[in-house]
Amino acid sequence: MRFDVMRFPSYAFDPQTGVATFDYLLDGPDPLSFTETITFPVADRPVPEAFHRVLDLLHVVAGVSYYKVGAPARVVAPAAVPRAAADFFTAVYTDGMAEYAYRNHLAHVLELTVEVPGTSEPAAPVDNSHGRPLSAVGGGKDSIVTLEILRDAGLAPVPFSVNPNPVIKAVNAASGLPALAARRQLDPSLFELNRSGAALNGHIPVTAINSLIAIATAAWHGLGPVVMSNERSASDPNLTWNGHEINHQWSKGLAAEGLLRQAVIAHSGLTEPYFSLLRSLSELHIAQLFARHDAYDDVVTSCNKAFKLHDPAVRWCGDCPKCRFVYLAMAPAMDRARLNHIFGHDLFADPAQVPGFLELLGIDAHKPFECVGEVEESLVALSMLTDDAPVLVALRAAVPATAWAEASRDDVLTPGGRTYLPEAYAKILDAALA
Repeated sequence: MRFDVMRFPSYAFDPQTGVATFDYLLDGPDPLSFTETITFPVADRPVPEAFHRVLDLLHVVAGVSYYKVGAPARVVAPAAVPRAAADFFTAVYTDGMAEYAYRNHLAHVLELTVEVPGTSEPAAPVDNSHGRPLSAVGGGKDSIVTLEILRDAGLAPVPFSVNPNPVIKAVNAASGLPALAARRQLDPSLFELNRSGAALNGHIPVTAINSLIAIATAAWHGLGPVVMSNERSASDPNLTWNGHEINHQWSKGLAAEGLLRQAVIAHSGLTEPYFSLLRSLSELHIAQLFARHDAYDDVVTSCNKAFKLHDPAVRWCGDCPKCRFVYLAMAPAMDRARLNHIFGHDLFADPAQVPGFLELLGIDAHKPFECVGEVEESLVALSMLTDDAPVLVALRAAVPATAWAEASRDDVLTPGGRTYLPEAYAKILDAALA
């Protein structure tokens, strides 16, 4: 299917039900229209202007789910926004869609500029910095660590998720903290197009969408910043194609965090909308922090395959890049019996796992298109394990001496790099690490 331009006809919001509907149009010889529905948890307070302004941004950003049907050469935003918001839109539709462009051989997507009908002035500041944090929960070790750091600091975090499945609900229950949730419903016709093969498909920057949903929820409920758990390695690209970095985790990376922050600050006025508490840490470091919290051993999961099963009893498939990486990252931080209890699998006893672990170690392939850590992290984790499990023996034999030489335990386990942490939250993180 060929389309010339993507447009955003309108959106509506009903404060009585919390339902927002967003309309999209792929225009061309045979145009297609879509409507997405997002249901926010209703707050017992008036809807502030900042909430509506975040919806302005969400309307455009959520459109990537429909843009990918045919990838038109033009995307025309519906209204004037500050320059920071326009820059964010373009980054979402290019860097955020880079893996989609790579897999579908659509180089023009990487050169797209989202057109805006004018530049508006920034909104007046709205100080939200002192409210209770809304802490995004995905069910994995990272968000659990953030939740517990915030709780220990006495900030009474509010867990939040979009379309929570049984795994996320189980994690929320284990935390004992009252949670908020939103529902996102894609237009059903999108699934029909995908099933028929009439539409292109691929990865989208879903974290950017869910982040804006979270920020809007926090604004309506009178809460403070949205606190994410995105780590340092999320900024690490998988490969370079046509001169552009392709990063499966772009919307979890530092660049996306900065662009989103500036867009929300400029267009909504919220002074402290969004940041990642764990940005300076490696996945391996976060795994060590998670090991302190055994109350979540029976509910934690990061496996995307298990999420799709919607069965809380099956939390780790035991045969995907995410399972292998998290298993490897946790292994130095806890005894093997506890690790195998969490996963329900002994991945180091299964020789069939060796090729998958070699990918994580940068042997014979690029880093998998999954939310996994850097190659150096995997090498350091392997170097910290000393037993002779079959998989570990095979991996040690396959790693060349040059790779070992480049893996620095100090670099991996020392916090570093730029963050957007407010000073008060930086002190909270420092105290947790101490």
